[in-house]
Amino acid sequence: MKPEEQPGHPVYTFKLENREIEKLTNFKIRLHLDKLRKEDTDEIRYKLLEDLSLLLDLDKHYSRKENLLFPYLEKYGIFGPTKVMWGVDDGIRLMIKEVKAKLVPGQGDQETLCMDLERVIQEVNEMIFKEEHILLPMALEKLTEDEWLKIAQESEQIGFCLTAPDKEWIPERVPLPAEAAAETAEGEEEQATPQGFVRFETGTVSVAQLEGIMNHLPVDLTFIDENDVVRYFSHGKERIFARTKAVIGRTVQNCHPPQSVHIVEQLLADFKSGKKDVEDFWIPFKDKFVYIRYFAVRAEDGTYMGTLEFTQNIAPIRALEGQKRIMS
Repeated sequence: MKPEEQPGHPVYTFKLENREIEKLTNFKIRLHLDKLRKEDTDEIRYKLLEDLSLLLDLDKHYSRKENLLFPYLEKYGIFGPTKVMWGVDDGIRLMIKEVKAKLVPGQGDQETLCMDLERVIQEVNEMIFKEEHILLPMALEKLTEDEWLKIAQESEQIGFCLTAPDKEWIPERVPLPAEAAAETAEGEEEQATPQGFVRFETGTVSVAQLEGIMNHLPVDLTFIDENDVVRYFSHGKERIFARTKAVIGRTVQNCHPPQSVHIVEQLLADFKSGKKDVEDFWIPFKDKFVYIRYFAVRAEDGTYMGTLEFTQNIAPIRALEGQKRIMS
């Protein structure tokens, strides 16, 4: 059996999810769409709202593709297909949300809704075809077993769509001689345990302490160097936006959807030229209100060293009232 045919392999999981997406779109949504054509009732609209809420779970499927699979393809010089597909993914996400808004009783008209739902079904199915006949075969030709293993190991950080692997994929490995295995284990242990100390102007901490401090901050941090390459991100318990280790070493332009790359380019150009030192954005996101700040990091002589992204859910802060002076 080929690795990609084994449960838990990323390709197996992508296809497993696609079968569930097909069941939802081609059977459940199709059934309710046919009923809507015959009679426009609040009951059938609510059923379709539930269906599309479930379908939005494909955001996790697309996010794993964009944040885990695409970075490896780009390392092999494959950029065009990834950028085009990411743009289509975002179009599908937006389309589903727009149709949901029209399905609220009293909103969109029956004929328009039927046309929009047909388009959702068509676009979702076409994406499944493109993934399984173009993207995944291309990835299987390029990626190594170790790269697929890394994708499998990081997939849970983003989540799965409508289903999940029922077992961990463990590639078959030729056993190492005892001495070599011991050396490998020792090397892995050293690599996993941060060593040494970092001396700052205001104090000294161990690398382990520093990493702990960064990961306990109630914000998400990402650092991009002077060449626009992602070098670091903090790894707190509850990140707002998905980040995986696959982004390390990737240019920041390729970490954003194609339609927003021009904003990233302009921001970096302003920082590099010295026109700006900080830029702020704020957006509602799910149940959060997200405050995103970008800071130009400069050396003492003003030389541009990179950009720090600072992301925080400020919904709890905005909700504060009165005062608190004693411990809970």
